[in-house]
Amino acid sequence: MTLHLLKLCVGADSVESLQAWVDFRLDQKRMAGEPLEQLHTTRMVPTRRDELLDGGSLYWVIKGRIQVRQHLIDIRPFKDEAGIKRCDLVLEPRLILTQYQPKRPFQGWRYLKAEDAPADIRGVAASAEMPDGMRQELSELCLI
Repeated sequence: MTLHLLKLCVGADSVESLQAWVDFRLDQKRMAGEPLEQLHTTRMVPTRRDELLDGGSLYWVIKGRIQVRQHLIDIRPFKDEAGIKRCDLVLEPRLILTQYQPKRPFQGWRYLKAEDAPADIRGVAASAEMPDGMRQELSELCLI
């Protein structure tokens, strides 16, 4: 059974700024000759690994709304230099727009059941050319 993760996207104020960050980090890795994979490090290690890697995604909350997701490729627990357990979430760098879903602030990450996850936006509304503000207004009007 597929399970997802939900996390606040701290530092990004739009889907475009999140994509710019992902692209920037991948360019840095390319120039450094490192493997081209997007990692997001978190303190807590998910215990439901098999369910998450069975088609799960990381859903990002931006400005109080779930707006986008990324496929979860792998979960790699490790200990940092101080001996503290951490976890690298390996994500597909492609962002998939979702329907807006309001979400209150929380710390860390949360599990998100597949039936509670917002649907993907497809077609013209999912176009990278549509500004975030326009997408928000169309969503509020229930047009996408």
